[in-house]
Amino acid sequence: MSPHFTLLAAVLLGLLGFAVGVFGTLVGAGGGFILTPVLLLVYPQSSPALITAISLIVVFFNAGSGSIAYARQKRIDYRSGSVFALCTLPGAVVGVLVADKVSRPGFDVIMGVALTALAWWLVRGRKQPNGGHGGGGTARTIVDRDGNLYRYGVNVRLGALFSLAVGFVSSFLGIGGGVVHVPVLVTVLGFPTHVATATSHFVLAWMALVATLTHVAVGTFHGGVGLRRSAALSVGVVLGAQLGALLSQRLSGTVIQRLLAVGLLVLGVRLVLSVVL
Repeated sequence: MSPHFTLLAAVLLGLLGFAVGVFGTLVGAGGGFILTPVLLLVYPQSSPALITAISLIVVFFNAGSGSIAYARQKRIDYRSGSVFALCTLPGAVVGVLVADKVSRPGFDVIMGVALTALAWWLVRGRKQPNGGHGGGGTARTIVDRDGNLYRYGVNVRLGALFSLAVGFVSSFLGIGGGVVHVPVLVTVLGFPTHVATATSHFVLAWMALVATLTHVAVGTFHGGVGLRRSAALSVGVVLGAQLGALLSQRLSGTVIQRLLAVGLLVLGVRLVLSVVL
């Protein structure tokens, strides 16, 4: 695309944001894992720091809009989510600060392999019914707006440790973090899938906000082009997030897990190919 920001560019970015918002909210991943690779292809002259900064702004609006929708559905585990959100913040700040100081190709390969393995684990690993199960730890009981009952146990300390890493990785790569967080919530901590996607969005909103403010503080958004691109994408993503949350009510937990696994696999292959080719 041209470096000049035109009306056509704004419309196309809005449509891209809408698609990202739908799928990102549906799987509870924020959409950054789709948006960052796309922006790297569309804007080859832009720095990785600017691309990840734009992606994180969009993740914030996607996660914020999705959280509002999930809050209305009463599927957010606020007690666990508040702890996890606080634990992502230090990593989110550090991820921004070291984004230009670490070898990107090597890290891309590591993350690509890890995400591909995580996709396989999500599909082949343990399954659970939509109502959840008692996985040990602190007991949780959630009844959503439709009367569905979710009972499960949460190891809050283990979840907090994972959240520290999620904050760094998501901020550094600009992928939001839900693409890693949701599988961890489901397969490691025993969250029901629908509660995991909703709670992940709640956590992502706070993480992305802090990471974005850090980008602003260090001067990543030099000039106004990045902010205009972010605004166009964010309008689309807010609308798409509402549709994604609505669709999540109509899909089973297993289908959502498989969609997320596909997204993980695509991102993993994309990261590896970006280095190899």
